[in-house]
Amino acid sequence: MGAIFQSLGRTIVAGVVILLVIMAIAGSFAKTGDMNWWRFFMRWLHVLSGVMWIGLLWYFNFVQTPSMPKIPDEHKPAVSKVIAPAALFWFRWAAMSTIVTGLLLAWMNGYIGQALSLKAPFTAIGWGMYFGLIMWFNVWFIIWPKQKMALGIVQVPPEQKAAAARMAGMTSRFNTMLSIPMLYLMVAQQNGGL
Repeated sequence: MGAIFQSLGRTIVAGVVILLVIMAIAGSFAKTGDMNWWRFFMRWLHVLSGVMWIGLLWYFNFVQTPSMPKIPDEHKPAVSKVIAPAALFWFRWAAMSTIVTGLLLAWMNGYIGQALSLKAPFTAIGWGMYFGLIMWFNVWFIIWPKQKMALGIVQVPPEQKAAAARMAGMTSRFNTMLSIPMLYLMVAQQNGGL
């Protein structure tokens, strides 16, 4: 059992195996011909992706950024050269996966047009989708390009590196701010929160 937890890959495979066993016991495989099951599955993928995206966003804002001033200078390269690039890889691809699965889910459920045009009864989820799209744009077109400069992945002069770090940080905080109403709107649509 210990060997499973010594490898992230084996841990993920074990989680998928447990899921498949649960699905087999519940008879889920018999339902795969049903469009409702595929809508559910897409929602699960969307939630799974969103948990990773927002979890990493909050990790950066609640843990990594506030902790950096407390880390001795000789240890900071471990964060900026190893941890941050890896976390940013999963962060940006989780953002992409969340957006793609969310749009596919809205299309599969037949409300993508109404939601994006903010028409009732999909106004709440429409606003949530727009907040998510803004956040996704920020991840791919502001945070990641600026972080590449700030982390030294792309070489720039020191003053540009500092400015890039500030912009990435402020944009990440902006996304953290938007994540609060976005999550509420996404949940409110289905659960009578508005």
